[in-house]
Formats: sequence, structure tokens, C-alpha cells
Amino acid sequence: MKRLLVRLRRWRVLKRLVLSMACLFASCAFCWADGGSASRYLYGGDGRINLLNPKNGATFDGSYRAAGGAYDEEALKAIQGVFGAPYGEPLSRISLRLIEFIDFLQDRLEPGARIQIVSGWRSPQYNTKLRSKGRLAAKASLHQYGMAADIKIGKVPSERVWNYVKDLGFGGTGYYHGQLVHVDVGPARSWDETTSGVGTDISKDNKLIGLITDFDRYRPGDVVTLRFIRMTAFPIGVQREFVLNRVDRDGSMQWVTDFKPSFARQTDGDCPEFADIGEMLGIQYQLPETIPPGRYKINAAFCNRLWDAMPGEISTPEFEIVRP
Repeated sequence: MKRLLVRLRRWRVLKRLVLSMACLFASCAFCWADGGSASRYLYGGDGRINLLNPKNGATFDGSYRAAGGAYDEEALKAIQGVFGAPYGEPLSRISLRLIEFIDFLQDRLEPGARIQIVSGWRSPQYNTKLRSKGRLAAKASLHQYGMAADIKIGKVPSERVWNYVKDLGFGGTGYYHGQLVHVDVGPARSWDETTSGVGTDISKDNKLIGLITDFDRYRPGDVVTLRFIRMTAFPIGVQREFVLNRVDRDGSMQWVTDFKPSFARQTDGDCPEFADIGEMLGIQYQLPETIPPGRYKINAAFCNRLWDAMPGEISTPEFEIVRP
């Protein structure tokens, strides 16, 4: 009996070790509740963050993600307040990817540091007002999508944050040689006050329109929530049918399936038109239960285009399907 108990303990230790190693080294790079926890994003933090908004006095210091990977809605509600964003409104929802990315930066540059969120969410109306006053506010600003913030991380020089994000090759970062640095979870790019592109036609006529997923990693059968970003002109016609493609190791794309996602509002016909930012979020698609692990993209095409500069179709950044 004693020998059996020893073997059982050894088996349990070995099981925990295998699960830990799998979480660390497997291609999915994370596990859910059945084997540990980590972020569902490529650049995620430890699930704890310390935030302050010096303008409205709102703070948050604690965990926003549970051990099993689930997000704490009460914590996210408090974080919304720090970003100056109304709670419970889809348009002002702060991107989980942004929260995780700021957490990631905190963990690597000054663990436990208090992060000042000086400019978080901006309504489209407020962003337009800033532009009318000559402020450095881009017409397609990701602040309007809850995907950007102007921050100060503890005692870390903002120029160091700027250079660190540039070297990552992920997200956007702007530095105007002051106390703050802009970070966002849009396409990889960087700028300063001389190269920002504000005041030019860089985003005119939906030149920079994009499509993103809510997470970077999914399991078969998960629901993917999509949204369009960086729109600057309306109405926009979107072809009703989207395409799921697999990305091979050489970067080539292989068609998997066509699908019709559900939109946040009632849509009719093969070319529904959308009139504002709020109508182009909350688009959902359930992944096939049998989809194999790998990297994928979703493509969307436009119809009845009113502007020649607008692309005919776009795709999401790559995302991963991992084993159940």
C-alpha cells in the first residue's frame, strides 16, 4: 500500500510537471483552467496591474484576470473608469488586448510600477474636437476604439518605453519628447511629433481601415468577435460573406471556408451598409469544432465603395487555433 501511494504521488508530480512544461513550451503558449493560466494574447502580462488617472483620480491596483484565465468583470469596470470610459457601452469598451499589453510593458520595464493613464478612451466627437483645436489627434485615432492610451510607467523614461515597443515590432507607439508615450494595439508602427502624419491625408477615405479579432488564441468551436477599426468616412458597404484562411509556414494562404457572421444590428442583402463606428463592432463567428490547430486569418471585402483609396478587401492579423 505504501509503495502504491509513493507511485501515485510521483505520478501526480509528473502530471503537474508535464502540464507546466506544456504551458511553457507548447505552440499555444498558454493553457486554460484545466492546466494552468496565462493570457490569450501574444503580448500579455501576469494579470495584475496598477493604474492611476491623474485627471479624474480613478485608480485600480490588483488582479483583473483569474487563475483560470477568466476576466474579472468588476475589475474591468474599475479599469474602464481609469481610462475615462463609460462602463457598459460597447463603443467605449477598453480593449482587453490593450490592458494586457500595458501589463506586459509594466512587467518587463518596471514590475509593480504605477502606470498613469493620462489619455485613454476618446469618443469620436471628442477626438474631432481635439483636431479642430489643432491638437495631435489622428482622424483614425485608436483612442476612439479603446485600443490606445497615453501613459507614464513609474520611473521608466518614456523614450525607453517608445524604443522598447518599437523593438518589439508589435503595436503602435508615439513619443513627443515629453513625459508621456502613446501606446496602442494596432499595426506595428512608430512616430514622433515630426512624423505623426496628423494633418495629412494618411487616413483619408478609409485608407487605413482594418479588421481585428478579440483574442489572439482560440480553441475549436470558440466564438470569434470581430470589429472594424480606423474608419474615416461613411457609409461603408461590407460583403455579407467573409472568408477563413489558414496561414502556412511559408506565409501562403489556404482557403478553409466562407461564412456569414452575425452583425450587431439587423442586416439585409449581400452588401449591408454601415453608418458609424458603433455599427461596425460586435461581429461574431463560431469557429468549426473540427478546425485543426494552426495560424489563421479572416478576410472581409467591401462593396459599393465610394472612395478609390479604400482597399477592396482586408484581413485580420494572424491568430492561433490551439488544441482543446
